[in-house]
Amino acid sequence: MSEDTTMATINPVIIKERVLKNGTHKLRIAVRHKSVTSYIVTKIILNDPGQLKNGKIVRHPDACELNKKLRNMLDIYEERLDNVKNTDLYTCEQLRDIIKSGPDGEEVTFKGISGEYVSYLMSEGRNSYAKLIERSSRYFCDYCRGDIEMEDITPVLVKSFSEYLRRSGKTQTYINTILSHIKVIVNKAISDQMVSYSVHPFSSVRISPAPVREVTLSLESFLRIMNSSPDTKKKKMARDLFMISFMLGGMNLIDIMNVDFRDKEVRYVRTKSAGRTQQENVISFDMPEGIERYAGGWMQPNGKLDFGYKFTYHNFSQYVSYAITDLAEELGIKERVVFYSARKCFAQFASDICMPDSVINYCLGHSDRSKGVIRYYTKIRSRQASICIKRVCDYVIRPELYKDFVELRSMSLMNMM
Repeated sequence: MSEDTTMATINPVIIKERVLKNGTHKLRIAVRHKSVTSYIVTKIILNDPGQLKNGKIVRHPDACELNKKLRNMLDIYEERLDNVKNTDLYTCEQLRDIIKSGPDGEEVTFKGISGEYVSYLMSEGRNSYAKLIERSSRYFCDYCRGDIEMEDITPVLVKSFSEYLRRSGKTQTYINTILSHIKVIVNKAISDQMVSYSVHPFSSVRISPAPVREVTLSLESFLRIMNSSPDTKKKKMARDLFMISFMLGGMNLIDIMNVDFRDKEVRYVRTKSAGRTQQENVISFDMPEGIERYAGGWMQPNGKLDFGYKFTYHNFSQYVSYAITDLAEELGIKERVVFYSARKCFAQFASDICMPDSVINYCLGHSDRSKGVIRYYTKIRSRQASICIKRVCDYVIRPELYKDFVELRSMSLMNMM
């Protein structure tokens, strides 16, 4: 008899690609429904994926205690699942949120939802974003003179808070940032079915999109960085990390530090967007040829990069940014150069040589809903991403070979004006 694909199931899993910065793994509860899988992140941390076998924790010093905790957790989730009368009415993500939600009648406050989300972000290594959410939440609670129940957040309150920030002399960009963080918490409470509104609290407030950062470099300036010969360790690190990011499809620094450069294939989930989508957007492509020029001198026996910097990731990220700025000034580059410029350059150069937008989006880890289901055929996208990255890397080495492509794209853009 074939398995009923509409029956919802839950079981503990480890996602190998979702490794934490210290090499450990968060245990997750996989909710499978209608051939789709969503996840509930737990606080159980395992040192190795092999420590979870047949739904039980093994080879762990606290295995007995952790298994009791896991069993209790699964019992609660299974009971909540059993109480759902007709699972066919819900998507997998909706069913996960119902299972994850607390009991009815429990007081749901803004500070409680915010604190839970901040803790989740911290556990995922997204400390910078967590601190921004925490700061914005504190400002909102200060304005409300303490914690507030989620159901009491109304369009009038949100608009009043926005006007208060404006009267306080805050810039529109600053106000938009604070409001967007508050909206994230409100939307989380809604998606987790902890609260419902007849009118969304942000219906009367418009949050303008953040301005696009102009940090893309001309090909000439990029080549100055690529062909530079830094005379200090700090500047060599800056050049190498910049080029590694570029050659890995614009990969962010936090993800670069988790890459095993011994592998022939790069396979990862962007830390920045982890947990924001119903399905994990795994990015995979061949390890680019020639990357050892920049990674080789820093690679340790475990395949990871080590720059001898022993402070926090946040401090290291700032150190890298300052180093890249110093290198650019030394090379006489007039444009603004930051680490993010490597990502912008990859996207721009890929577009210049007529790479499809859908493939560029895949390399960057952006969602590509407009292109239908093809994004989820991993083998197809992986091959396309490998070809795209290979051609972009070849373009910066031999730009004269791609002159016709660049001119063709320029003509196409002119015809659209």
